[in-house]
Amino acid sequence: MRAILAGGGTGGHVIPALAIAQELQKQYQAEVLFIGTSRGIENRLVPAAGFPLRLIEVGALKNVTLTKRIKTIFDLPRSVWESRRILSDFRPDVVIGVGGYASGPAMLAATRMRIPTLAFEPNVVPGLANRLIGPWVSGAAVHFEETKERFRRSVVTGVPVRQAFFEIASITGNSKPTLLVFGGSQGAHAINQAIIQCLPELLKQVPDIHIIHQTGERDYNDAQAAYQRTSASAEVHPFINDMPAFFARADLLVCRSGASTVAEITAAGKPAIFVPFPRAADDHQRVNAQALERAGAAILLEETKLDMVWLVETVSSLLKDPGRLRRMGDAARKLSHPNAARDIAELAARLAGIEETNQVADPQPGP
Repeated sequence: MRAILAGGGTGGHVIPALAIAQELQKQYQAEVLFIGTSRGIENRLVPAAGFPLRLIEVGALKNVTLTKRIKTIFDLPRSVWESRRILSDFRPDVVIGVGGYASGPAMLAATRMRIPTLAFEPNVVPGLANRLIGPWVSGAAVHFEETKERFRRSVVTGVPVRQAFFEIASITGNSKPTLLVFGGSQGAHAINQAIIQCLPELLKQVPDIHIIHQTGERDYNDAQAAYQRTSASAEVHPFINDMPAFFARADLLVCRSGASTVAEITAAGKPAIFVPFPRAADDHQRVNAQALERAGAAILLEETKLDMVWLVETVSSLLKDPGRLRRMGDAARKLSHPNAARDIAELAARLAGIEETNQVADPQPGP
């Protein structure tokens, strides 16, 4: 079996793609090739994981100037031609689009060459690449039930996350209520500022609170100094490598609501206060957060409401109610998908014409 995974740009695209690629190798001895762009994080992560990477030139269409958008549109035929050349050289049995700049041209080239295609969509609202190619793909693997209607022959598989998140116990056994704050690998300046500003009042409301705060490099020194000026019990880190271990210690999380974070939270069964990044493409983080809020697994707090009163009241009321935290965590875990990587790989294999014993769907190659 030969498979191409196309797309990237951010860790939210690349990390699940790597999990899918590793499962394809493990279960089907697949030869896997990645297609990305020169400016995406795939340039670092894909070779480090031992997979070959081919690059195409393609620009952005979202959140860019009109001039750049026009240039991207005019350059699109070239990027599709580059993708077609790579597909002709590699001759894949299936092409999996994971979203991001390179996904659209590669998937379009594959459909025109009548190669089976599988779209992977981790957000409630599909990204631009998957929206454009959605009507022509052979099948789709999605994270949320609400997303199924955006594609034909779609299956809810979830988002692949590390097994360690699924092994986290529901009850922490903490002697102090513990709050974990993070905003992705680079931190989230608005969340950092809000937490620091509300520290004095938060300590009044929850005197025994313990805070674990990943700030990102930029805000680390200021945050560390702010905690030291208070009596807060806190651990401040510019970056956390072993995130599952810190999830396990937390009673409540305050974080963004990107697709990978949401998947990790459901796998761990942890209650969360989501502060969506307001400038995310198509406002997808807010829609992700709303999906978990509707399920009773999280609370959505808009960045514009990150003032002292709202944040302190929300955090303190939750930490003082262990029963509610437990119910939220249980609701989150019900949304998890422990076999996501396996199910996506199985779906791709079936599209490639390989017989399966554990079937997750019966999609057929598109036109």
